Amino acid sequence: MFEVVEIRVSYRYVKEHSWVVQGITGFLSAYFMEKPGFSLQRHFDELETGMHVWVCNIPPKMKVPTLLRRLKEDIPPCHYTQLETSPPMRPQFLIDSQETESAVS
Repeated sequence: MFEVVEIRVSYRYVKEHSWVVQGITGFLSAYFMEKPGFSLQRHFDELETGMHVWVCNIPPKMKVPTLLRRLKEDIPPCHYTQLETSPPMRPQFLIDSQETESAVS
């Protein structure tokens, strides 16, 4: 049984680094070759928020934070957080600019 998760990228981060959408799409598209059971369902632009969203199937025991740590090595400096959701919503992980993290602290 697979879990479906969303990986989201903030509008601000995309605006600062316009190539990052293609970079993340390529990374996630290739990740399935390394991790059996992982697949990218779809990618879309959420008009209300300006976020880019990737919907992914992940196999049991796969840790999304591990995937995101690997992804961070290939994209400009950022941080990620798991957004609070409640069922039946999918788990959501947000990638955003590092400045946001220091502003909150």
